[in-house]
Amino acid sequence: MDGNFNDNDLEKVVSADKAHVWHHLTQHKPFETGDPRIIIEGKGMRVWDQNGKEYLDAVSGAVWTVNVGYGRKAIADAVHEQMMKICYFAQTAGSIPGSLFAEKLIEKMPGMSRVYYTNSGSEANEKAFKLVRQIAHKKYGGKKTKILYRDRDYHGSTLATMSAGGQDERTAQYGPFAPDFVRVPHCMEYRKHELGLEHLSGAEFGRAAADAIEEVILREGPETVGALCLEPVTAGGGVIEAPEGYWERVEEICKKYEVLLHIDEVVCGVGRTGTWFGYQHYGIKPDFVTMAKGVASGYAAIACMVTTEEVFDMFKDDSSDHLNYFRDISTFGGCTAGPAAALENMRIIEEEGLLENCTAMGTRMMANLEVLKEKHSVIGDVRGKGLFIGAELVVDRDTKEPVDEKICAQVVADCGAQGVIIGMTNRSIPGRNNTLCFSPALIATADDIDAITDAVDNALTKVFG
Repeated sequence: MDGNFNDNDLEKVVSADKAHVWHHLTQHKPFETGDPRIIIEGKGMRVWDQNGKEYLDAVSGAVWTVNVGYGRKAIADAVHEQMMKICYFAQTAGSIPGSLFAEKLIEKMPGMSRVYYTNSGSEANEKAFKLVRQIAHKKYGGKKTKILYRDRDYHGSTLATMSAGGQDERTAQYGPFAPDFVRVPHCMEYRKHELGLEHLSGAEFGRAAADAIEEVILREGPETVGALCLEPVTAGGGVIEAPEGYWERVEEICKKYEVLLHIDEVVCGVGRTGTWFGYQHYGIKPDFVTMAKGVASGYAAIACMVTTEEVFDMFKDDSSDHLNYFRDISTFGGCTAGPAAALENMRIIEEEGLLENCTAMGTRMMANLEVLKEKHSVIGDVRGKGLFIGAELVVDRDTKEPVDEKICAQVVADCGAQGVIIGMTNRSIPGRNNTLCFSPALIATADDIDAITDAVDNALTKVFG
């Protein structure tokens, strides 16, 4: 760790933090007698806290963001150079990095055409929601306003995106929510008994899980349903990959009922699953794709709502109606640091072969965790895609009873004590916050992967014996 801060300086930082900072997702009562963790520095896959303790970060900044690792001077230099030219101008005008990154991004997304810049994943999803509602008015006489979302999926922290929130503990106490958001069942094969589909498996289960979406559309009335919003791999809801046959059937249903397909790639986008975007594993063609976290690996704030030329053309209108265009603005969508960082981030992923590394290291981590599953009966299921992996902990493999969230947290805490930061589902799904989550940077080495799973092995042994 850099020695630029002495002990007195760090004491002032900790004191200021405790007095004035409101941390995300954090109960602050314990800070009355203890100190918050403050991360001082990061390099590669490692970070250091105010006490000089080194951690191997297995969750890319705690929320699946720093895809290319810490300390990338090339990205910092690109941001600095751009900001000295022009830091900001409203997106009513274009910018050099904004134009170039949009072109580069669309090259990676066949079938997509237009990039709308914004500053967070929540806001990107809201832009898509607003487009669906406006299309309902422009094309369907004010009908087809309903937006379907899936149980266990998460789309953001604003009131509108929480209205499409499939994690009941994340939305608790924040209602009432916006109308015309309707939930569809999850597609988790490990818990297919919750859906009454325990007699099916593989592609049969996948198609049946998708058929449940059609049942909701028919119940609500196809003439009222405008869009379906799904994560390609459910993230905070338990790292759930859809089973074989699911996505093909989903696309078929959307086409049948003229339902726009919105894929939320805020977590999976830009390499996390081993392809540029998670949906590209399944051969589907969405109408909207939203993204944020990995777009610039956290080096600058940027999010994008990407859509097709067909959707874009609906808003090219020379009629006398003064409300005929997409009347929306995102203030910080005009910041140039984001697309400048994103261009360099994408260059690094390409030139260093990080998509290929993601696939290889993801395979290694899955194999390591399968070995641990043989050793520790508390691991009920291991699942994921690329370097986005979950291990669900259960009391009993036959009943699949989840371990208590507090017990799962003990495993996470023990890994932290060993110097490895892992994640878990927490305060999201009532009675189902029992999945350990792993999303190391795409630069991870075999040694890094082994160190992560060794820490998990030690923690499980300590907590469960």
